Amino acid sequence: MTNKKNNNVREELMKELLNRYGSGNRNPFAFKIFLWETTLKISYFTKRFIDIIFSIILIVLFMPIYIITAICIVAESPGNVIYKQARVGKNGRHFDFYKFRSMVVNAEKLKDKLKADNESSDGVIFKMKKDPRITRTGKFIRRFSIDELPQLFNVLIGDMSLVGPRPPVPKEVAEYTLEDRKRLHVTPGITCIWQVTGRSDIPFKEQVELDKQYIKSRSLKNDIIILLKTIPAVITGKGAY
Repeated sequence: MTNKKNNNVREELMKELLNRYGSGNRNPFAFKIFLWETTLKISYFTKRFIDIIFSIILIVLFMPIYIITAICIVAESPGNVIYKQARVGKNGRHFDFYKFRSMVVNAEKLKDKLKADNESSDGVIFKMKKDPRITRTGKFIRRFSIDELPQLFNVLIGDMSLVGPRPPVPKEVAEYTLEDRKRLHVTPGITCIWQVTGRSDIPFKEQVELDKQYIKSRSLKNDIIILLKTIPAVITGKGAY
């Protein structure tokens, strides 16, 4: 009796699937849409699984660097070791973004006085090669991207991914065009395609174009390639300031 009941349930389920996604459905693309959505979900969960595993491994491996960096920051410039800033993530959601503090404590207040010295040709982001707010320790940890290591905790909790467009600050997003906002369609990352090809030396508009290229062609294979290219980019420190 139980087997008969189970068979009936299976038959009903198969009929429902065929009606919804099969040839009996009026929409001939329904089954293709179903497959596409399933593929996207599998891809998302695979990427998220990799992010969790690798962020845990890297946090453990880099723990001595975390401790040494914290000591050096406090010794030179007393204050908070971690700099927390509001950033814009996927679909415009704001989150707390973590970095080792590489500047003096009142850096944000001093920024307004330095606006005239902004070296970013696009004017959307603020960049200075010789920013007076950066400490000696800050210059070193920026040179080798050590200041970015706390973002592994952002990856672990799901605000960021290992690979993806860099998360902007709300003020930058306020100046975005509709085209620029395409960067917010995916989870932001610690490293991205323009970070391994020039970093801050690349103009903002070109950064946006590279991010959009990444979004269109993103895959596990491309993420691995970007991660591997990140290693020499960090070692050489090109475009880091």
